[in-house]
Amino acid sequence: MVSPTALLASALSIISMFSSTLSFAPQHVNIMVKRHASKRSPHFLQSVPSLIVFDLDNTLWTPELYQLRTIAQQNKDPVAHKDVKLFDGAHKIIQQIKSDRDSKFANTKFAVASRTKSVDWAHSLLTQFELRDVFDYIEIFPGNKEQHFKNLRRDSGIEFSEMLFFDDARDGKFGNCEPVASLGVLSVHTPNGIYEESLFHNALDHYREWSTHRSPGTIIEWDNSITVGQTVNVNQRHKGNVKFVNREKRFGFIQHEERGKKDTFFHFNDLPSGAVVEEGDELEFTIAPARNGKLSASNIEVKGQSQSTSDSDLVEMRTFSMNLPFAALLANGYKTIETRNGTMFTPYPEGTKMLLHVGQRIYPDGDRHIEVMKSGGLNDEEITSLKSLPRGFTKGMAVAIVELGKTYETTLAQRCEPDYQRSVAAFGQDSGMLATEIKRVEYLKQGVKVSGQGGVFKVKVERSVIPDGWLEASSSSNNDKGYYYSATF
Repeated sequence: MVSPTALLASALSIISMFSSTLSFAPQHVNIMVKRHASKRSPHFLQSVPSLIVFDLDNTLWTPELYQLRTIAQQNKDPVAHKDVKLFDGAHKIIQQIKSDRDSKFANTKFAVASRTKSVDWAHSLLTQFELRDVFDYIEIFPGNKEQHFKNLRRDSGIEFSEMLFFDDARDGKFGNCEPVASLGVLSVHTPNGIYEESLFHNALDHYREWSTHRSPGTIIEWDNSITVGQTVNVNQRHKGNVKFVNREKRFGFIQHEERGKKDTFFHFNDLPSGAVVEEGDELEFTIAPARNGKLSASNIEVKGQSQSTSDSDLVEMRTFSMNLPFAALLANGYKTIETRNGTMFTPYPEGTKMLLHVGQRIYPDGDRHIEVMKSGGLNDEEITSLKSLPRGFTKGMAVAIVELGKTYETTLAQRCEPDYQRSVAAFGQDSGMLATEIKRVEYLKQGVKVSGQGGVFKVKVERSVIPDGWLEASSSSNNDKGYYYSATF
């Protein structure tokens, strides 16, 4: 028979064991809850960018596509791993992205942003390198890198401050890191390409720290140091007076207190339509990075001048820019197929109307368009006329309104057909894979000074400059000048 003392000791032992179990269980559950919660904390989510963007030429691969002149002369396309190669570091990073897509990068999107003029080659190489499944967004067209990022923000819904960008060109006329950083994107300068993995991993480490303050204008330099450039509030309005005007070159400088002794540059393209400024005139404006990455006045209002045009007299039009001589060839009705803008027109259905803006440069095709035009029987005088803009129309202006036709893919053999080449005003090997028909075109009643941008952008012009009938229902008729080539591929 067990004594009362032994029973009491046994009971106390059981209670102690049970109490110990109770005290441990809540602690164990609590730890698990804390770990689970930490995975959802804002700090963790911000430790990896929501969108990582790569340039192509001399960043992911080498050489730059414009350097492949021999291949272009041979009418061939570059071959991946032979003519163009991925940097070793870039290759390893891409493999890591593919393997960690469901873990480390589960909440991260990836994109390409390239200004190359070899648009079709770039798309072809992405396919050859089997990279298309890596990138959620692809922005490839010549022009402005800032426009690439504005498109990426629009399409992804991701803010600039949640992006990380790699590019070999830092600043200056052809710089990309500096203007993109000014938007609020953390930018990484890779002048020698992504030649080793550490460039990528160091950038991710910097992003974790940078995401706690997200200072605009921040660039991770090639030596892993950090530079924070000049930043501006692009929405802030400033007041100043015109200090200097160069009417021949169409620019000037504004003096205002906010920037101390340094004056702010402005271009006539950023003045209101029809506005004329003199030294001493008061202006109200915003400040934003221009294409070259330097700060410039924009959204300018001339104080004291009556605004004769009301909003009801304006119409907002989609606009695209094209350099001479091809802008004139299109506006004059000779060029009825456009192929050098990649996927720019694919979002727009047949019948979409856009303004044609003439860029500031001459497209360097070595006068090969003249050979194409002569193959159709045109003489020098006729060609010169078709390449010229009417009096009063010049570079930097929206000069015509066009109605788009179908956009479709072509093969090299189709692009080399003589009639097709004349419709494009280029040899087949110089043309892009995607073709967009121009159904009709007509000059505006007067040219409108517009600041050109990359891709399709919007401008407001006076309704009175639009030719009669163009703001009504879309026309289904073809171009009536006799140059229209209907592709039935």
